[in-house]
Amino acid sequence: MDNLLSIFLFSLVMTITPGPNNIMILASGLNFGIRKSIPNLLGIAFGFPIMLIAVGFGLDSLVTQIPGIHLFVKVAGVGYLLFLAYKMFVTTQQKKLNQGAKPLTFIQAVLFQWVNPKAWVMIFSGIGVFTTSTDMQTTTLILALSFFIAIFPCNGSWLFLGSQMKKLIKTDFHYKVFNRTMAILLLVSVIPSVFK
Repeated sequence: MDNLLSIFLFSLVMTITPGPNNIMILASGLNFGIRKSIPNLLGIAFGFPIMLIAVGFGLDSLVTQIPGIHLFVKVAGVGYLLFLAYKMFVTTQQKKLNQGAKPLTFIQAVLFQWVNPKAWVMIFSGIGVFTTSTDMQTTTLILALSFFIAIFPCNGSWLFLGSQMKKLIKTDFHYKVFNRTMAILLLVSVIPSVFK
C-alpha cells in the first residue's frame, strides 16, 4: 500500500494534538502519577482502535441510516465531558484527590472513546481520506494498527508531562489553577467537534 507513511503521519498528528484524551491523561498524570494512570492509557490504546474497526466495518452505515444515533452519541458525549470537566473544576485540593478520586479505569477509558467527539472526527476523517470501496476493511485495520502504535508515544508523552508537573504544582492553589485550567481546556477541545 502506497500511503502507509501518510496513514502513520495522520495517526501521529491526530493523536498528539490536544483533545479530550490528552487533557484527561495529562491531568491523570499530575493527580495520580504514571503507574496509577496506566490503565487509562491502555484503555485509550485498545478502545480507540476497537471503535475505529467497528465503525469501519459497518457501524457507519447504521449511523447513516439512523441519523438520530449520531445525535445521541454527540449529546451523550458532550454531557459526559461536561461532567468530567465539572469534577476537575471542583477538585481544588490535593487531599481531596487522596480521599476518593480515582483515575479512569481500563474499561472507563475504553468506553470514553465512544463519547469522545474528537475520536469520532478522527475516525470519520481517517476512513474518509484513506479508504476506498475496494479496500475499506484492509485500510481500516491498517488505520487501527497505526493509531494503536501512535497512542503509546503520543498519549504517553502527555501522561509523562503531567507526572513531571508534580514538581512544579505543590500547593492547593496550584492544584486548583491546574485542574480548573484543564477543565476549561477540556471544554474548549470539544467545541470544534460539537459544531461539525
